[in-house]
Amino acid sequence: MTVSSARFDRRIGPDDRAESPYLELPFEVRPGTSSVHVTLQYDSAAGVIDMGCVGPGGWRGWSGGARSRFTITPDAATPGYLPGEPEPGVWAVVLGLHRVPAARLSVSVTVTLDDPAAPLDPEPAPPPVPQRPPRRALPADTGLTWLACDFHAHTLHSDGSLGVAELAATAVSAGLDVLAVTDHNTVSHHASLPSVGSRYGVTLLPGQEVTTDRGHANAFGPIPWVDFRQPAASWVPFVAANDGLLSINHPLAADCAWHHPLDQRPPLAEIFHWSWLDRTWTGPLAWWTAWGLSTVPIGGSDFHTPAENRPLGAPLTWVASRSPDVADVLDALRAGRTAVAWAADAPVLLRVDGELVAVGADGLLLADVWGRRRPVHGDLARFPAADGPHRLETPLAAVVALTP
Repeated sequence: MTVSSARFDRRIGPDDRAESPYLELPFEVRPGTSSVHVTLQYDSAAGVIDMGCVGPGGWRGWSGGARSRFTITPDAATPGYLPGEPEPGVWAVVLGLHRVPAARLSVSVTVTLDDPAAPLDPEPAPPPVPQRPPRRALPADTGLTWLACDFHAHTLHSDGSLGVAELAATAVSAGLDVLAVTDHNTVSHHASLPSVGSRYGVTLLPGQEVTTDRGHANAFGPIPWVDFRQPAASWVPFVAANDGLLSINHPLAADCAWHHPLDQRPPLAEIFHWSWLDRTWTGPLAWWTAWGLSTVPIGGSDFHTPAENRPLGAPLTWVASRSPDVADVLDALRAGRTAVAWAADAPVLLRVDGELVAVGADGLLLADVWGRRRPVHGDLARFPAADGPHRLETPLAAVVALTP
């Protein structure tokens, strides 16, 4: 079989980005093609160009700005991309014009077909199953257990540094019961989650971070790929129609805060995020109050790599669920049975048997949505139930924990 290639050279400027944030470079795939290999070259110090691929049969993957090459074959693909027969017809490399300088950016894309030496960049070998730390015993309603969950993490399938198995092992070491794997604009990681999770003894919740420069949202559940290029107003009904749950991510983050107008609000929002660096600053709570307190609050670490020194499970969401199965966890989220804390061993505020229960919170204050405060005494303190969100805070008003 003869190797063939095509090259696309473009000078991309702000006018191109103004016309559309996505540029498609079409190419033809012949019947019987054994592989599709794409490389991207540009000055990454001058701008940011994301990359993905679509075929005649639909979306084949996305690596954003994390990779400069990918390969798709019938049996394997670069993480972030779906393996499968390179179906004949018109394909396209999809470029995301994320950051484009006024001076324009020279971009070169090369498409090579039928190259037996095309690299796949596979995931690393699975590590040994680590020992899990003791689970924290928390009071819960009859038939329910509080599960330690992190609803935001990435792998090599987008811009993370770990393979799926490596991330699962890290989750077990962190004491997590459930970890949502939410790679950007791809579902290529979904296929391996059940088997890897079973091997390591942790529920790997299928997720995808629907990512644009006007905001990010996590779509939870074993659902189809969400087209991030469509208006965000279409994401909510699409996810709901497929029995998934959508959550607005880090709504006040630096350069990816939430700007999308919506006709229908998602059921969840990531109120606790690592970027809440000064917890006396209550911007995330103010956003939640303005957005609507009926939105279920969750937390996620947005873990990418151990090198960032931001561990999994910080922050953490406790979920009162019948079991750690994916369906039960999603049902618990729908019901709003969450409690958000900054770590698995940090103070937590729960709703149990019609009461508010503060655990590990001696010396803190229990505050309601009206700003009324009550002191917490002892390692396990119970208060009469009251409607509306409540939080734990320090005497100096730093936010410690939250329950809806």
